[in-house]
Amino acid sequence: MTVVTRFAPSPTGFLHVGGARTALYSWLVAKAAGGKFVLRIEDTDRERSTQPAIDAILEGMEWLGLTWDEGPYYQTKRFDRYEHYIAQLLAEDKAYKCYCSTERLEQMREEQMANGEKPRYDGHCRDNPAAGGDSYVIRFRNPQTGSVKFHDHIRGPIEFANSELDDLIIARSDGTPTYNFCVVIDDWEMQITHVVRGEDHINNTPRQINILQALGAPIPEYAHVSMILGDDGKKLSKRHGAVSVMQYRDDGYLPEAVLNYLVRLGWSHGDQEIFSVAEMTELFRLDDVNKAASAFNTEKLNWLNQHYMKSLPVERVVPYLQWHFTDQAIDVSKGPALEQLLPLMADRVKTLKELAAQSRYFYEEYEAFDEAAAKKHLRPVAREALEAVQDRLASLTEWNPASIQQAIQQTADDLQVGMGKVGMPLRVAVTGSGNSPSLDVTLAMLSQTQVVGRIARAISYIMEREQAQ
Repeated sequence: MTVVTRFAPSPTGFLHVGGARTALYSWLVAKAAGGKFVLRIEDTDRERSTQPAIDAILEGMEWLGLTWDEGPYYQTKRFDRYEHYIAQLLAEDKAYKCYCSTERLEQMREEQMANGEKPRYDGHCRDNPAAGGDSYVIRFRNPQTGSVKFHDHIRGPIEFANSELDDLIIARSDGTPTYNFCVVIDDWEMQITHVVRGEDHINNTPRQINILQALGAPIPEYAHVSMILGDDGKKLSKRHGAVSVMQYRDDGYLPEAVLNYLVRLGWSHGDQEIFSVAEMTELFRLDDVNKAASAFNTEKLNWLNQHYMKSLPVERVVPYLQWHFTDQAIDVSKGPALEQLLPLMADRVKTLKELAAQSRYFYEEYEAFDEAAAKKHLRPVAREALEAVQDRLASLTEWNPASIQQAIQQTADDLQVGMGKVGMPLRVAVTGSGNSPSLDVTLAMLSQTQVVGRIARAISYIMEREQAQ
């Protein structure tokens, strides 16, 4: 048997974190078995489904590297298949036309709720040949006795009594098929063997199994994953920050970090935290997924992201880093190559967005000194050190970390002060702030002319400060 899994989002919004984790789990099941992964767009809700949402889902999947073997299939292009099977069920008396008005159904539900009963269709048209009219829906004739049993890979054995399941509408009054019916036909015709989806679909599963059995179709294996909670223990939502996969891209995370983080939201393998895609594929098992809700931890994601920024081949990370420089309108042609910058800065930041923002001074003049850093380090007492180090740096015939470091050290020795008395004013002068990698490497990444000019700017700032006193 070829293992075939699917990811079947509804295009009513972006690809969210929970959906991405479901997609990853489904993808891993297929890849581990040498099977196929199908992408299906469940767009039967025409009012809420949009092309931008479809584009966002496809973009998110591609960014994560969750490539599909078949699809994307669109349910709106498969209506002829659904109509064929609806007609078959009607002909076999496994479905029937229901003429009940909206008013009757609403009154029925109100009475059931008033009596403390579970709202469900009462079967009025099920065996009532006298019922008729111009408007009707089509309902599946659900078994009234027995139960539906299935083994969930995550939750174990699950059973529903058929008496608790009413006759599901499988076609609306306008003839369009409903979600639960489309899913059944799609899973059957696409030969889906394993259905991995959110726990909110558990109640749909027995209804879908009954329809599959009525059609004589095989029953896939099921796994219903738990929800994801925010850092505060509440259901993950926009108030927790990014919930869209592409928002994580925009916030400076690498897809490897997001995938590694998502696979660990409910699954583990001993104490291991870092997983390559190859390791995930080899080690992941649905039966090992925890059925308890998983809590999102932004700090751990940041830690993973920094790990991948530092450990992945530079050429793998640079295209993603370039995206952030472009997004922040920083022209990288006017400074060091990103291949040089990344190893220098990766230890100091958690995201690529942060790296780009903190590296702006390498590519363009900063607008102003950081106020706190200037107040502390660009004081009149620092003027002598800056003038001395400016002279030494300007006279260098070789511009490299070793010669720069030697010039700074000699300046401190000549003035008989600690390195910090020279280094910190110099750092603020050159970068505009009090934070940067080691000065020798930082200055070497800039041109000699840039460095000398920025020191002159800092000296002028100090002189203006002196005059204002």
